[in-house]
Amino acid sequence: MSPTTVAEHRKRVAELVGSMPVLQLPLEECLGLVLAADVIAPLDLPPFDNSAMDGYAVRAADLRRDETVRLVGAVDSPARDETVRLVVADDIPAGRTELNPLEPGTVQRIMTGAPLPPGADAVVQVEWTDGGTETVTINRAVEPGQNIRTGGDDVRKGDAVLAAGTVLRPSTLGLASALGLPELPVRRRPRVLVLSTGSELVEPGRPLELGQIYESNGMMLASSVRDAGCVAIQLRFVPDDVEAFHQALKPYLGSVDVIMTSGGVSAGAYEVVKDALADHDMQFIKVAMQPGGPQGSGRYEGVPVLSLPGNPVSAQVSFEVFVRPALLASMGHEQTERPTAQARITTGLTSPAGKTQFRRGLHDPSSGQVVTPVGGPGSHLLSALALSNCLIEVPEDVTELAAGAEVTVRYLQ
Repeated sequence: MSPTTVAEHRKRVAELVGSMPVLQLPLEECLGLVLAADVIAPLDLPPFDNSAMDGYAVRAADLRRDETVRLVGAVDSPARDETVRLVVADDIPAGRTELNPLEPGTVQRIMTGAPLPPGADAVVQVEWTDGGTETVTINRAVEPGQNIRTGGDDVRKGDAVLAAGTVLRPSTLGLASALGLPELPVRRRPRVLVLSTGSELVEPGRPLELGQIYESNGMMLASSVRDAGCVAIQLRFVPDDVEAFHQALKPYLGSVDVIMTSGGVSAGAYEVVKDALADHDMQFIKVAMQPGGPQGSGRYEGVPVLSLPGNPVSAQVSFEVFVRPALLASMGHEQTERPTAQARITTGLTSPAGKTQFRRGLHDPSSGQVVTPVGGPGSHLLSALALSNCLIEVPEDVTELAAGAEVTVRYLQ
């Protein structure tokens, strides 16, 4: 039986994970989530005419020479920008809800964002005045509408202001809040149980005995789940025992959307994941890729299961290629792939025939779009992965690349 292609397994994983349900969530829980329906503005924005400046609400005509000569304290001047002294009839701080009409020949001191009083048609900024509180000297004239934010100038009631599929960022959440919306319809974050198996695994910080290693896959994969905007529940140190495996999963079956395991899927004698799930709706295959060939997928008690290989680089590459895009798609993201670029490799590479190879690399766009391979192809070389910022993708029909050859790089950040 020929190995499954990368594209075929990607499709299976995406179908297994599916789509998350739509919920109405409070704005503070929506950052990074995807809007599931259009948002229609329930009101104008701004909702009323208001001042764009700290200053004085005026009738613009009162500041013109033909009007000001009739006002108490007005100074006759041949210039258009008159010096005018007017009575300050009222104060309007932001948030005031009751307003007095502006009488001719008077002004009302007004703060930025405060509603414009009836009768006013302009605002003189405080820098053009002496800042008086009982009377004020105004040094420049203004035109009608100057320094006023008109109601509905930003958004009109009934406008479609945010489209379904929008990824909610601070600015879009700010807009929703400004429109008085306490919650939004979004696809919720998947809850992913990250399960690390292996009797040889030890918690970091404890002394190692011969044959033991510190557990790293769980931390790496749980962090990757969170980095994708999902919820990770980490379950560590499940021994290579079938009954212990089943008992470890039971408490989570009703509360998680995906179970992701690492290890126990190869052809060895103690492959606990394969042994435990053999009688369930699971499929264990070889994918034509390096690293990350052994893969498992299916359902356990109705919950989607994605079983990744145990070698750390294999597990992380598998997450990047298969799991991350499926999780993002489940939340409604249209852009599910990492950014890619074309670059030239600094050293030659070899790749196994018939397999898509993912090599670790360091890409520096500032140096003429070149990428330097980091470490060898071994799936245990975690330090090389940690020093890399991309994966170098070698197609399955390519077995050798010379230095200077063009390759596709898939960013990891």
